[in-house]
Amino acid sequence: MQIDPLSDGAATAQPRPMSDERPSPQAGELPARLGHILCLDDFERAASRHLPKPVFAYISGAVERNYSLRANAAAFDRYEFVPRMLVGTSARSTATTLFGKRWSAPFGMAPMGICALSAYRGDLVLTQAAARENIPMIMSGSSLIRLEEVVQANPDAWFQAYLPGDEPSMIALVERVKAAGYRTLVVTVDANIASNRENNIRAGFSTPLRPSLSLAWEGITHPRWLFGTFLKTIARHGLPHFENNYARRGAPILSQNVLRDFSDRGHMNWNHFRMIRRLWPGHLVIKGILDVRDARLAVDSGADGIIVSNHGGRQLDGTVPPLRVLPGIVQACPEVPVMIDSGFRRGTDVLKAVALGAKFVFVGRPFNYAASVAGEDGVRKAIGLLREEVSRNMAMLGVNGLSELDASYLLPAHPVS
Repeated sequence: MQIDPLSDGAATAQPRPMSDERPSPQAGELPARLGHILCLDDFERAASRHLPKPVFAYISGAVERNYSLRANAAAFDRYEFVPRMLVGTSARSTATTLFGKRWSAPFGMAPMGICALSAYRGDLVLTQAAARENIPMIMSGSSLIRLEEVVQANPDAWFQAYLPGDEPSMIALVERVKAAGYRTLVVTVDANIASNRENNIRAGFSTPLRPSLSLAWEGITHPRWLFGTFLKTIARHGLPHFENNYARRGAPILSQNVLRDFSDRGHMNWNHFRMIRRLWPGHLVIKGILDVRDARLAVDSGADGIIVSNHGGRQLDGTVPPLRVLPGIVQACPEVPVMIDSGFRRGTDVLKAVALGAKFVFVGRPFNYAASVAGEDGVRKAIGLLREEVSRNMAMLGVNGLSELDASYLLPAHPVS
């Protein structure tokens, strides 16, 4: 008996894979040590024990008072479901199509920087898990593994760029990504200046990391991470560097004196995005949009898709949760897929976004935690858990396909007294 990842998760006598789909693992294929992991939040708790404090703080934290981080999670509580009954749902499917490809679920991996510091070969672990589970993975420009290696491991991976501060460097980076074979480029536009991540400073995290006694102690007291990730990486691949912010190699991840280039991009404007559109032959997605006017400008400037995002609360504290502005952007830009990230942890979160018009949802931190705790097996487990939640909740809502969901399945939440 095998499980069809595009169905409701029920066992079937014959698998029904399509040419662009990869089957999910059966339950027995994943290590028994992951049996205690029941939801994505469990990976966060496990990662908090596994990772040194500075590394965990970098992943888990946001900026200043973490208002936007909390607001992202709370935004889902603004809506309650109105399920339909006596609807046959045995043939339901979590599959959805985006940019001409059929994926096994309506969610994918958001770009996450420095993953190879929290998990051994982190970007490769994530992209290989995504390929095997048939969900999209967006590789971060702030990564420590060369973008060419990632697309070789997963030809369907997307690349996310923080555009450099000058036009020649922008052009060189886009040409490098094009030459590597990526077909989808994601341009993040909400990081025009370095944010105020006080939690990183308080926890002892910096980029590059500065050698210190406290950092050494964190490594010693987390031996599984020290030997299984950090020292293993250095022994096999040398000291990691920021590989993909530019067409050239960037700063090392560990240095007493070298500074990472956080170029001020405050001068960038829509003309730069239009220039990228002229250079890029594939799908062009813009990430970090929250205002309807910007969404319309993006589409008129050549964007093939929009990711509504506040960067997981990691840029401007006090920014509106993406879920609140999603319906307006969907209405304003009906000709392109509108996607969303920031704060998604449950299948119910995913389905609320889909009901409000999102074509796709991207999830970040939980997959990073899963990779750090259990490598590719952990990431595949996380994908499977979230996909099963989506399927189970579709059955309870009374829908067979994601296209059936709309705002009629939601009502504004009534305050609990």
